[in-house]
Amino acid sequence: MADPGDVRTGDVLWAPAKSLWITAMFTGAVFGGSLTLSWSAVVVFVALTLLVLLLGHTLGSHRKLIHNSFACPRWLALALIACGIQVGLDGPLGLKRQHDLRDLAQRQPDCHPFLRHGRSFWVDAWWQLHCELRLPRPPTLPAAPHEPLLELMERTWRLQVLLTAVPLWCFGGWAFVWWGLCARVTAGVIGHWLVGYFAHNHGSQPVRLPAVAVQGRNLAGISLLTMGECWHNNHHADPASARLGWRSGEWDPGWWMLCGLARLGWVWDLRAPRFTAAATADAQALLAEEIR
Repeated sequence: MADPGDVRTGDVLWAPAKSLWITAMFTGAVFGGSLTLSWSAVVVFVALTLLVLLLGHTLGSHRKLIHNSFACPRWLALALIACGIQVGLDGPLGLKRQHDLRDLAQRQPDCHPFLRHGRSFWVDAWWQLHCELRLPRPPTLPAAPHEPLLELMERTWRLQVLLTAVPLWCFGGWAFVWWGLCARVTAGVIGHWLVGYFAHNHGSQPVRLPAVAVQGRNLAGISLLTMGECWHNNHHADPASARLGWRSGEWDPGWWMLCGLARLGWVWDLRAPRFTAAATADAQALLAEEIR
């Protein structure tokens, strides 16, 4: 079992590169976007944002790279992960380290409020969007996959995001740049934080994990907008599942996309949920045994 280190104490410090990145994107979105508002620019913003969230964030970064919840050809995995970089959060390996740390910390009896979104709305916004946590004794995390292309993506992820300005400018001038790049990244980064904050503080809890610092929550009503990532209580109970929406009415576009790719023969070995709505009591009993 990995050494949990000490995930309870640490210093939250301003992270200049992280802070300046989202500040620059937000500034470009607000000022540049307001000066170039048009229907075509808004359509580009909406279409690219939804495409990047579906193929890149939920399939490439979360369900494949972080949890490896389905199998696919190497070229498709790398393409989906590269698309995930376009959300503008971090490089693929950095994103995996952040996620692995939070997963480990949240399953301890207690953890730092930075890792569980445990402060007020505005404090958490400052922390998550502009700061980083320094732990004096960090835990041992799973080794990153040794993949030269992933390491190259990690070193150049901001450049990859910025280079999308070239085709956007060629097709629609500065309006497409402000809306298709700056507004898109701003929506992706701030939206990621908002879902994380509310999914750890508000919403339903069909399954409660025993003796852990954080209980994920399901956020009904935003499943299409989040590509299924809003079913966070389900995800906490069964992180390895490729399907996040288990029950009737829990729409999961990411799962729908995986099923479509499976029919084409492009993905296989999709990990199904271990639990269903009818097995909530069994789920909690099994989880108690696993955590012990």
